[in-house]
Amino acid sequence: MTTVLLVDDERTIVESLGAYLRQEGFRVEAAGSVAGALALSGPWDLALLDVTLPDGSGLDICRCLRQRGDTPVIFLTASDDEASVVRGFEAGADDYVSKPFRPRELISRMRSVLRRAGKAGLLTCGPLTADPARGTVSRDGRELTLSALEYRLLLVLLHNQGAVLRRERLLEEIWDVGGGFVNDNTLTVYIKRLREKIEDDPQHPALLRTVRGLGYRMGGTP
Repeated sequence: MTTVLLVDDERTIVESLGAYLRQEGFRVEAAGSVAGALALSGPWDLALLDVTLPDGSGLDICRCLRQRGDTPVIFLTASDDEASVVRGFEAGADDYVSKPFRPRELISRMRSVLRRAGKAGLLTCGPLTADPARGTVSRDGRELTLSALEYRLLLVLLHNQGAVLRRERLLEEIWDVGGGFVNDNTLTVYIKRLREKIEDDPQHPALLRTVRGLGYRMGGTP
């Protein structure tokens, strides 16, 4: 499980964003100050740091993380001026997100940073193995050829393995991949194509199941 350090002095952000990240499959360690963050032992796969903290700056935490190792850092801040952005990147930040932000956009940015850092980890479901760092998917050791939309759809399902994902949620996750228009009918087509590539018997899927009236589920109990 990918472990995230979340540091923000706004309790509501820590609670709501922390809960959202856990729902997305991340393990979260949170703090509201520089001292609180540095008191945690880690290690972490990714750090989400507010710039302005009551006892200092997220920049200080970033520098400490850089001294300890190679933890990727994304700054979360209301300061969107150029000087703040520059200071963040000079301190070693990998990305910079201004508040307010959409949680799903943040998740996408986090996964992108994790892939670049080679910390995304392997995702498995039965005979399937996805390697987000390399952008590959294999079945029983044989690499599969997926389109950009098929790959993104599969990653979303694997990241939420065992959970029922509504069609609306899947559409929101993949609509802008490849620059094409995705609607409900298109999603049905891509689910069918994906099953043809990952299932032994696409007509009787064992990996990617339809939950009637709700959506789709990858893995889990039939």
